[in-house]
Amino acid sequence: MMIEIKNLTKTYGDTAVVDDLSLTVKTGSTFGFLGQNGAGKTTTIKMMVGLARPDAGTVTIGGKPTSDPAAREQVGFMPEAPYFYERLTGLEFLRFCGQLFTQSYARPDDDYRRILTTVGIGDAADRPIRVYSKGMKQRLGFAQTLVNDPAYVFLDEPLDGLDPIGRREIKAIIHELHRQGKTIFFNSHILYDTEELCDEVGIIHRGRLLYAGPVKEFCRRKPLEERFVEVVTAATKNE
Repeated sequence: MMIEIKNLTKTYGDTAVVDDLSLTVKTGSTFGFLGQNGAGKTTTIKMMVGLARPDAGTVTIGGKPTSDPAAREQVGFMPEAPYFYERLTGLEFLRFCGQLFTQSYARPDDDYRRILTTVGIGDAADRPIRVYSKGMKQRLGFAQTLVNDPAYVFLDEPLDGLDPIGRREIKAIIHELHRQGKTIFFNSHILYDTEELCDEVGIIHRGRLLYAGPVKEFCRRKPLEERFVEVVTAATKNE
């Protein structure tokens, strides 16, 4: 019951932002999707979770197309720039998010408080979101990803805006989700953390996939950042 992308394409005007992308993510793995700004990472992840419609190609999650509500019930998604109703408290926001899913519609508040504690903002559960710092909002964005206990977790730049301690704590949560057998797909610019967290990586450049496979096989005993720069630079020269 893996994530499978076949010939995925998305065009804006005359530009193919995602160009005939095919990719498989194994069940229970942590997959890092890497690329420069504008490479197509966010557009890809939005099509994977059903927030954008591809011009061509398909995405299936657990054997179901993303248009199927049953597939979306199994998905948690953290966007790059989460939006909040800032007059709500953190607890009220999670309660609202939980009511969007059949399986968590009647989840008790104690569960939501536990999620907020897990991401490090349990003491702010009853404060309005408008007083949260940037890092706290990033943690709340991660928290809403978990309200429906998803089997598939999609994270767009989950470590952005966090201080070193916050990054360590969120990485620990990602490790724990992996230990629980959840499938995790995330975009990131922080290659050191990606190398630490991921079983496999994919490299996208101007909408096209350059590599997908095990981290160790890609790195060839070099740091991930060094290999990433090598591969993207070579692709640019060959255009």
